[in-house]
Amino acid sequence: MKNPEPYYFLDSGGGEKLEQFGSYRLIRPAAVAVWEKQLNNWESADAAFSRKGAVGWTVQTSLPKSWIISINSLQFLIAPTDFGHLGLFPEQETQWKWIEKTVEACPTKPSILNLFAYSGGATLAAAKAGASVTHVDASAGMVSWARENAKLNQLENAPIRWIVEDVKKYLTRCERRGERFDGIILDPPSFGRGPKKELFKIEEDLPPLLLQCVKLLSDKPLFILFSCHTPGFTPIVLKQLLEEALSREGEIEAGEMLLEGRKGGFCLPSGCYARWRA
Repeated sequence: MKNPEPYYFLDSGGGEKLEQFGSYRLIRPAAVAVWEKQLNNWESADAAFSRKGAVGWTVQTSLPKSWIISINSLQFLIAPTDFGHLGLFPEQETQWKWIEKTVEACPTKPSILNLFAYSGGATLAAAKAGASVTHVDASAGMVSWARENAKLNQLENAPIRWIVEDVKKYLTRCERRGERFDGIILDPPSFGRGPKKELFKIEEDLPPLLLQCVKLLSDKPLFILFSCHTPGFTPIVLKQLLEEALSREGEIEAGEMLLEGRKGGFCLPSGCYARWRA
């Protein structure tokens, strides 16, 4: 079977980004890309998504409902959605590499909790490196998508628990049962609803959520990795939120997640992260 083609970030500018997802070149909104476009071949894109006027995709060539790509030695099912997402946040690639490296360096098989786990990039990275993973997302559809990605990577029999539940409720249940984890990953949305319409607002719910996460760390924890795409939540904000929640020794590093393309081209800031390591 032919190996899937890779993902490439190509260019950005004029409030948009140009990306290559395997065989297909796509244009999507990128509000922070206020500079000029650096490349001249944007007109060759297969499809473009717009949030202006008639919201949706404009397809130039035949675009399949779904296809498979590779990134960071992992394979992902890509499917354009009505709100412009594709089932993958490529800017998380550096975090997946960090997860793999951290898990591989652990002398025992760590237990990892992945919250707001989406299509499972961090879950796959951790499981591939030898961890047991609890994957939690409020969307049954996204959990099914993540399970498909696990199959693509021959991880369908890996020790992964797939949980469809509101994250806040799940953490409360874990605390009551005395369950503990060696590493916790979370990428909360700015705003969301659980399967029973539970409301999540990052400004109100994140600080107590981080405190809950800290309570669920094992006696010899590895890390907490926290990222988000909320405007105004800078690396300093994320770092200070972790510092406030933690009372353990360790290092916290924080930075921007970037999409980086050709040498000399502009990179595109795409969210921020903070990670604590014991």
